[in-house]
Amino acid sequence: MTEDWGKALQRGIKEFTDRPGQTPTLHMPHWTPLVIKGTDRLGPEDDPFGESVLMASEEEEFVADALRDAVRPEDLAFAEEQALATLGPPKLWSPRITRLAMAYDRRFARGGAQLFVRSMREVRLYLTEPDLAAKVRALVREEFTSATSVVIGHSLGSVIAYDLFRHQDVGAAHGAHGPAVHTLVTCGSPLGIPSVRRLMGIADGERLGLPAPIRWINVYDPDDFITGGAGLAAAARNLTDAEVENGSGDPHSAVRYLRKEPVAHAVVGAPW
Repeated sequence: MTEDWGKALQRGIKEFTDRPGQTPTLHMPHWTPLVIKGTDRLGPEDDPFGESVLMASEEEEFVADALRDAVRPEDLAFAEEQALATLGPPKLWSPRITRLAMAYDRRFARGGAQLFVRSMREVRLYLTEPDLAAKVRALVREEFTSATSVVIGHSLGSVIAYDLFRHQDVGAAHGAHGPAVHTLVTCGSPLGIPSVRRLMGIADGERLGLPAPIRWINVYDPDDFITGGAGLAAAARNLTDAEVENGSGDPHSAVRYLRKEPVAHAVVGAPW
């Protein structure tokens, strides 16, 4: 994955900037082993967010709220008219989640409800397990050096990255002098979903924000089903939204985001 992300960044820098020879050093921590102790690569039987794993009542309530946040009234009305037997999501989902997933797939023509539900379950686990969250932030921070200048967070990674800044946990590890961080780039972020912000303790109407002078660039595809199809400008202050088109195959793809012009310019420190 690190190699794929690095190639995507390099491709964008070469195509969109006047510094084609600039090669950023990419450090990419991954938090999966912290969720499943001792597991570096998950199989279906290990997956705590798989379709065969039942949701606890609190988890289902959060997922339902997040789905409602992302759909329109007409989508909900359409789903209510459908017989459950015609719906496609996993049978282990409750009728409520199944109908909301149907509404979600109507809102986003390419589907994505199953991925959205999975992503929300991941987000909830991180946000409701303080010890786990602290370990994840520590794992990420271990990758910081005095030369780290840009933090990139994709999907749940954008929540973790924002959390690092919120906890003032961004800086060089091992006592090195720093930090040199000046930019946060979020891609395909669920931070625009009100239920996610509420779970972070952010009240409705309260805006997200980073300490000065950190620059925040949020890159999103309107067809990205994890973001709810919108940027973060309405939910955050001093933020620049950059709309991109990732194509029809997988609008949430990290690699597709990373090779886009706004990310390339952010990484090399150039305006666009």
